[in-house]
Amino acid sequence: MDEIDDVPRRLWQLPSWLLNRAAREATAVVGDAFARAGVRRHHFTVLLTLAEYGPASQASLGRRLGIDRSDMAAVVGDLERDALIARARDANDRRRNVVTLTPAGETTLQTLDARVEAAQDELLAPLTTMERDELTRLLTRLVAGRDGQPPARV
Repeated sequence: MDEIDDVPRRLWQLPSWLLNRAAREATAVVGDAFARAGVRRHHFTVLLTLAEYGPASQASLGRRLGIDRSDMAAVVGDLERDALIARARDANDRRRNVVTLTPAGETTLQTLDARVEAAQDELLAPLTTMERDELTRLLTRLVAGRDGQPPARV
C-alpha cells in the first residue's frame, strides 16, 4: 500500500496538512531539478533577485530572502567561486559587500528558469491550465496576507 493511501481521512480535510504535503512534494521536485544543475534553492533565489532588482548588499539580500547571515555568506561564496556573481566592497560603506550578477550568472539563471518551469509542470501535472492559474491566484492571496493583496511587483 502506498503511504498516501494510509493517511487518515480527517487529515485530507485540513488545508494546513494538504499545503504541507504539497510543499514537501514541491521542495523535492524543484530540489531535484536544482541538484541536477549543481545548485541549491538559495543559489537560484539570489540569482533571480539580483536579476530583478539589480546589485544589492549581501546583508540586504539575506534579509529580503529570509536567508540567515552565515548561510548567505556560504551561498554568496559558492556563487562567487562559480563566477555567477561578483562581490566587492561598497565604496560608500567599506563594511558592506555589494553583490552583482555576472553574464555567466545571467546565463545560468536562464538555464535554471527552464529547469524550474519543467519542475512546475511535473508538480502540477494533475491540474488543468485553469486549475494551475487558480491555485497560483489562491496561494498568492494566502501568502500575501489577510487583505489578499500581493506585493506591487507580483
